[in-house]
Amino acid sequence: MSNLRKKSRFSISLFLTASGLVLPAAAQAQVAVFSNPSNKSGFSQWLNDVTLVGQIEGGIMANPARPDNGINFGNFLADHANQVQLNQLEFTLSKAIDPSKSAYQIGFTLEGLYGSDARYYHLLGVSDRAFSNRYQLIPAQAHVDVHLPWLTRGGLDMQAGILQAPMGVETLDPTTRPFYTLAYTSEYSVPFEHVGAMFKWHVIPILDVTFGVDTGNQTTFGKSDPNHEAAGYFGFNLNGLAGGKLNIIELSRIGPENAVAALGPRADSEMRYWNDINAAYQVNDKLSVTGEFNYLHDEGLRADTYSFVSFLSYKITPSLTFNYRGEIYRDNTGQFVLSFLNNTAYMTAFTGAAVPLEAAPPTTYGALTLGVTYRPTLGHGVRVFELRPEIRFDRSLNGTSPFNDGRNTGVFTFGMDGVLGF
Repeated sequence: MSNLRKKSRFSISLFLTASGLVLPAAAQAQVAVFSNPSNKSGFSQWLNDVTLVGQIEGGIMANPARPDNGINFGNFLADHANQVQLNQLEFTLSKAIDPSKSAYQIGFTLEGLYGSDARYYHLLGVSDRAFSNRYQLIPAQAHVDVHLPWLTRGGLDMQAGILQAPMGVETLDPTTRPFYTLAYTSEYSVPFEHVGAMFKWHVIPILDVTFGVDTGNQTTFGKSDPNHEAAGYFGFNLNGLAGGKLNIIELSRIGPENAVAALGPRADSEMRYWNDINAAYQVNDKLSVTGEFNYLHDEGLRADTYSFVSFLSYKITPSLTFNYRGEIYRDNTGQFVLSFLNNTAYMTAFTGAAVPLEAAPPTTYGALTLGVTYRPTLGHGVRVFELRPEIRFDRSLNGTSPFNDGRNTGVFTFGMDGVLGF
């Protein structure tokens, strides 16, 4: 099965600082929902920092080959070829915490998301059965955030509730990644969303330790968990190496992820091992490079994937950035890189039921994506505005024909998306 994630605004800020991805600065417009400067104590002061932001994204990915089933194979967020889509309309109400302050803090994040992207981010038993059309609604985040000044000077951060999975470079939030489309690694070899708790222990300034436990990838409890066991994370961040220019993030995960309905009782004991490490180097104020290596092994499916993704961003002007992404991705058995052919097939597959899908034989995929991000600062209450045209070429490197209804060894696509946030 395939997977993905987006982080909370607190988590995203930590990730971007560590990853070194160059993203042009945006106006920081937001609504302070309960702002009252005269309230300077207790609960009233806490409410003063609660904010509301909104964002809308839509785009199109054109495919000159016009596949008969209308699907861009191996592409989730821009899966419908030659069709404009509303990817996201989202609102987030949050109270941020500041992990740099040595004090007890409590915050929260509530995010609702409507659009075509929601099809891939449901939790079983929460929202997966509520909609059957292309545009769906999900609780993308609903968690409590706590900072505890324990153990070390940096303390311990905790998030508990509905969480976007923390693994990998690219996230669901389009403003935190360089392209409209995602790498194969980001779609098929990292998880998407959890119910659980994540912890980050700031051991020393250059070292953070991450760990957590959850019900599984995109599952919840009881009958909404296709197996009966939990899963968990462990990893570390190395921050500010090489004079503050280099950051390294390693995260591993272990737990059963397959359904008893598909594998029988062995689904509870046969583990999936996820491993992702990325290193980002800020060459100078304009240029950054990032490399990501990922390895996944699934005992139940007897399957492996491994990949390397490279990113480069060069800031041409304060509002215009050139972006490159190159990837080699190996699906050893052909069980991971799949396209789902109706609006509910992706989530139904988590239960172990048969669904309409498009698959390919074991394939080594190569993908090259080039694009620019135009992101001017508009002001006047506009938090972010960006346009991102891109061109992409995918090819099988071992002679299989996975693209365009199984006709072609390669596929050329081009398109763009736009994002407007308040």
